[in-house]
Amino acid sequence: MSTTIRSIDCLQLRLPFDHGAPAPLFAGRPRTTLDSGLVRVELDNGLVGWGESYGAELDALSAIFRGRVAPLATGRDAADPGLMASLERTLHNMGRSGPVLHALSGLDIAIWDLRAKIAGVPLHDLLGGARRTRLPAYASLLQYYGDTALVARNVERALAAGFEQVKLHEKTPEAVAAARGVMGPDMPLMVDANCAWTVDQADEVVARMSAFGLHWIEEPLWPPEDFEALRALRVRTGVPTAAGENASSVHELSVMAKARAVDYLQPCAIKSGGVTTLLRLSRECAGSAVHCAPQSAFFGPGLLATLHVLAAQEDEVHVERLFCDLGFTPYGDAVPCIDGAFQLTDRPGLGADPEAALLDSGFVRRI
Repeated sequence: MSTTIRSIDCLQLRLPFDHGAPAPLFAGRPRTTLDSGLVRVELDNGLVGWGESYGAELDALSAIFRGRVAPLATGRDAADPGLMASLERTLHNMGRSGPVLHALSGLDIAIWDLRAKIAGVPLHDLLGGARRTRLPAYASLLQYYGDTALVARNVERALAAGFEQVKLHEKTPEAVAAARGVMGPDMPLMVDANCAWTVDQADEVVARMSAFGLHWIEEPLWPPEDFEALRALRVRTGVPTAAGENASSVHELSVMAKARAVDYLQPCAIKSGGVTTLLRLSRECAGSAVHCAPQSAFFGPGLLATLHVLAAQEDEVHVERLFCDLGFTPYGDAVPCIDGAFQLTDRPGLGADPEAALLDSGFVRRI
């Protein structure tokens, strides 16, 4: 069977969402869609694999695929284990992070989807085999509400939907108190501060939040790569730390884990290098004090890839599921989230391809 890559396309996906509050601001503008690049890789034999790239700026992402990634990878062997490493090395002078790495992340996911489809097995079989196929999720409340009533209302909605863990994107002890008041004392509660504080600012506010029993505080510090400060914050406040979504490379993530700068390492499949990066870090964390708990605030092939890695890894953690209503929910029938958990199937590859109804909708743009 030929495994030569015939074509690579990046489709722009913009999913409308409702997160139970007015539209949040992103880069100074109201954010009304969740954006990513759907990466379609077709082989000479007609087999198609799908990946996903982070889409902070989709036109830039599309340009990188058209001008660099597709010309370099078309005609190459998708089964070549050195393919992705060679592409990353070739493109390193364009940057070791940002849109270039995001593009390569999406391609990596599509390549793994193809390899599993060629083998006729679910992806987790290629990652060591599934230790579990039911994967519980935590409800990740989207963006900063800044209103304790909205926090309480949306936490109530998440619990009613069957989630048993909740993550806030808030910056005040009052918001954490509002969530804890709805959840009761024992349910895991996390807070993602999105790099809100300097080292001098963080101690007091995190210590106040700690009174409400945080499971972790995520990205509390600016700059996020100050590993020593992250470790010191945990020591001073007693609150476990989580970070890694914004790391610039797999090397930086590996250093973070080995230094035990965090309790929960959060590589991102669509930002950090795809399945290859998640698999490496999952194995590095196995048996250590650091839990590999990938960030997965997206809904396409990157989410499915993350599920397969978590199905195979030794450490059982909850997967992140953004809590919002979508204009279209990818894989809503094939791999649904029911009562706060996903159930993987034994279908080959990622387990599902993007639905024809999604690809033909106004939410997907081919350029």
